[in-house]
Amino acid sequence: MNKALKIFLFGILAMSLFVVAACGGTNDAAEEPAENADEETQEQTGEETEEVVELDGQLVVYSARNENFVQPLLDKFSEETGIEVLALHGADPLQLQEEAGNVQADVFISNDLGALEFLNQQGLLQGFDPEGVESIDEQYRADDNAWIALSARARGFIYNKDMITEEEMPKSMEDLFDAKWADVENGYAITRGGNSGMIGHVSALRYEWGDEKTAEWIEAIKENAAGIFEGHGDIRRAVGAGEHAFGLVNNYYYHQQLEEPTDNNVGFIYADQGEDQMGAIANAAGVGLVNGGPNEANAKAFIEWVLETENQLAFVGESLELPINPELDPPYEAAISFSELKVQDMPLKELGNYFEDTKALIEDSGLDLELK
Repeated sequence: MNKALKIFLFGILAMSLFVVAACGGTNDAAEEPAENADEETQEQTGEETEEVVELDGQLVVYSARNENFVQPLLDKFSEETGIEVLALHGADPLQLQEEAGNVQADVFISNDLGALEFLNQQGLLQGFDPEGVESIDEQYRADDNAWIALSARARGFIYNKDMITEEEMPKSMEDLFDAKWADVENGYAITRGGNSGMIGHVSALRYEWGDEKTAEWIEAIKENAAGIFEGHGDIRRAVGAGEHAFGLVNNYYYHQQLEEPTDNNVGFIYADQGEDQMGAIANAAGVGLVNGGPNEANAKAFIEWVLETENQLAFVGESLELPINPELDPPYEAAISFSELKVQDMPLKELGNYFEDTKALIEDSGLDLELK
């Protein structure tokens, strides 16, 4: 989404919220008044009657995830609940920080747990105990459930089988220090430095290696890569078409390329799976409850709704990521489940500690955040 279109959509969203406020707004939760007889019965028996909560009005969702993955989920929620969902796609996590004095969003959806934990550390998210949260392991949610991860992915290399064999491929992130990869047929591809997947990747390397070695790695891939792309979808299509021999992507882009009618003779290497290697760098997509959002009851209802089994799978949707919930099979034929991978020994919550200054390290190391 280009900047002008994003500003236009945000303007529409803000105008809609202003109109609702001017008209007196809508109740997020309407309680049915208790009849006198019910009150008398409650006093006589000492039993509490459960309040009936009806939801209506709106839900404002900011999303940094691919619109094609998110909008069908939001449409499903709206159809099932009657709540109108206003979505701002392509939102930057730091937009919540800018709007802290005038909160607009109710829910933030991100494909990077580092961004969610950073927002949580800034007090921009709030915790609660949603029904169904126990289906997600504690390591994949904030300490207070202010954010909850639902689908996971791992980093690795998609490669064109007509150009390079599995044996010839790099097997670890450290392999990319070697300048020999610049000499493979048509070279390899990476994303721009500001891509959220690249930011999470570099944050994980900082945790593993420290800043000095990580900066040297960034310099190496910037020097040796034959192509730098906006996003991973561009890389998987370029590799499938033979424009590059391989590319650094998340694993689900490999599954997406396999579903293409042509240019689908591709393989995938899960990085660092050896006994003495660090394990694949992983990240996840999830939802966060915005602190002080205008429609808090609806936001909490959405999070509880998305934790239902059917909707956890809907969250994965067409992204071809892997469900975090170990009881759920991927909604497609996956080569491997997330639990089978050797994953980097790093709590994903740690990504939040690196989020803020990882961009600076990337840029200082010579990899531009945006395409020039």
